[in-house]
Amino acid sequence: MPISRTLYWQLSAFYFFYFAVLGGFMPYWSLYLKQLHFDEKAIGQLMAIGMLTRIFAPNFWGYLADSTGKRIELVRLGASMVAVFWAGIFFVGSHFWLMAAVLFAYSFFQNAILAQFEAVTIGHLQEQRALYGQIRLWGSLGFIATVAGFGYLLDLISVKWLPILLLISAIVAALCSYIIPSPPQQIHSKDKKPFLYLLKQPLLWSFFAAHFLLQLSHAPYYSFFSLYLEEHHYSRSTIGLLWSLGVLAEVIAFTQTHRLLAKFSELQLIMACLLLAAVRWLVIAVAVDVPWLLWTVQTFHAFSFAVFHAVAMQFIFREFDAGQQGQGQAVYSALWGLGVAIGSWLTGMVWVAWGATWVYSIAAGVCVFAALIMLHIWLNDHSLKL
Repeated sequence: MPISRTLYWQLSAFYFFYFAVLGGFMPYWSLYLKQLHFDEKAIGQLMAIGMLTRIFAPNFWGYLADSTGKRIELVRLGASMVAVFWAGIFFVGSHFWLMAAVLFAYSFFQNAILAQFEAVTIGHLQEQRALYGQIRLWGSLGFIATVAGFGYLLDLISVKWLPILLLISAIVAALCSYIIPSPPQQIHSKDKKPFLYLLKQPLLWSFFAAHFLLQLSHAPYYSFFSLYLEEHHYSRSTIGLLWSLGVLAEVIAFTQTHRLLAKFSELQLIMACLLLAAVRWLVIAVAVDVPWLLWTVQTFHAFSFAVFHAVAMQFIFREFDAGQQGQGQAVYSALWGLGVAIGSWLTGMVWVAWGATWVYSIAAGVCVFAALIMLHIWLNDHSLKL
């Protein structure tokens, strides 16, 4: 039985406003901190807090959700606390440690609730989980809406209004969480295996290893792509359009993932995502001055992010018991944060000494290595269908 239109829009609305907060925060928060007269070192430290909490917060909340079974209730609590701590921004001024404390608290809840909401969404979809992409695309649209909308608005008004804009988005996201019903009770397997035992299984650890390596390879893109393009004389408007093309490709991919999952195996799609990501980084490394190639490989974000993510949601739902979904999602989320955090740190260490060509070439090599890990698993487990 298809999910109701009401439930579709309830889930989609939360994704939209949850990612709207991130879309307003990620590109513009450093501008707000600069306006408060924080120096570059302090801004870097404050911006790193969110990535650090993404490493451990999802695991804590995943364990709590699986232990209590109150997954949607924890999402509501987390979304409400995000709004509360955004309100706290107005009371800290330019005091570094107070700002750090508020950002830590905000990001602890912001990073924790997504993994649990993914489990709620998949729980509602059940056997229709191939339709996940059609709901999740609204998160990407929310991100685009605030990246573009806030950018235009902040050209007209002072960046000091940014916390108010983010607070409004956070309050709406919290309100959306209260209209979403709990997913149907899932049946726990009688022969449920311990969580750590499952993580040691070749298929699971290889998938998570490939996921970690894929995020590691994205770090130079997230941290230095705009700077790299500017050094090669691309205008800022063109840089913005290139970023937007990647997110647009992601949105389109989410509308089609159910068709891809019906036509191809998960292993085929994972291999395609890893190899297309490798091609993308290699083109950025050696053909940055060939605009048509650069525009072309930006569309590969459809695979290196959207298709891989949609496959991951289906994979985690199947491989983990009902009482372990939160922890499975948490490991996935934590490895995402860990991969980008380590990759960003390593990229910053070698960017000047090695140069962009080598850095992006190594990123391509990391993706090929991840693909080889998955291929090795397939060659040694003939029950898997490639």
